[in-house]
Amino acid sequence: MTLSHRLAAAIQMASGPNVSANLLKAEQLVEKAVKKGAGLVVLPENFAFMGKKERDVCALAEPDQNGPLQTFLSQLAKRLGIWLVGGTIPLEADDNTRVRSVCLVFDDQGKRVARYDKMHLFDVNLVDANERYKESNSIEPGHHVVVVDSPFGKLGIAICYDLRFPELFRAMLDQGMEVICLPAAFTAITGKAHWETLLRARAIENLSYVIAAAQGGFHISGRETHGHSMVVDPWGTILNQITTNAGSVSGVIDLDFLTNTRRNFPTIQHRRLHCS
Repeated sequence: MTLSHRLAAAIQMASGPNVSANLLKAEQLVEKAVKKGAGLVVLPENFAFMGKKERDVCALAEPDQNGPLQTFLSQLAKRLGIWLVGGTIPLEADDNTRVRSVCLVFDDQGKRVARYDKMHLFDVNLVDANERYKESNSIEPGHHVVVVDSPFGKLGIAICYDLRFPELFRAMLDQGMEVICLPAAFTAITGKAHWETLLRARAIENLSYVIAAAQGGFHISGRETHGHSMVVDPWGTILNQITTNAGSVSGVIDLDFLTNTRRNFPTIQHRRLHCS
């Protein structure tokens, strides 16, 4: 492939409370994706752990720059020679009763090149499904937009519920974002209603690629996640997707196509309002 044509993969899992089993599964899925040619791989939200209760994750909190989950991601990226967007892991927060839900990005040498802390927290009541979520009980929100240079273009990092807030992606666009990397764990009910629509909308309005890696299946907590990990191009076309259960999906990141699309259909230049 040329420098402007790169294969990216989204990993899909149905993680549980056994960290070792989750890491083994993640490693196997990443290895398979790399064997198919992927050089950029995105893991799903909570890939290493999904417990019975939301606060269970707090017991796994690691200090920044030190811990087994961070080591796992760094070593996996280095061993396979890939850029790895590490889903989310729990890192210590300013509030010691909560954690930060953090997405770390590693280059092909295993060096950490970016950290994004989940900004928007999923505090909702899904009446029809009799499900209630309050991430703010266990997660402390982040405050910074993250865009990082890579061989695959400028990567903008967002996590799950962030997808519903288009101003975040406009702020990324103002920093040059070309590819949105989105680890997620959408619920079955919200995923069925909104997942594909939101992913395609973010791609279309920002004329950017979207690599969405999701949890997909049933979890020990009784929760069901939507899955449907996919790669979407800047025109909103779904290049590839997987429905539920563990697996991976890939698509080519063609920066020449992105550049030409933005040149020929210059909606970005036609903006009248800008995020501050």
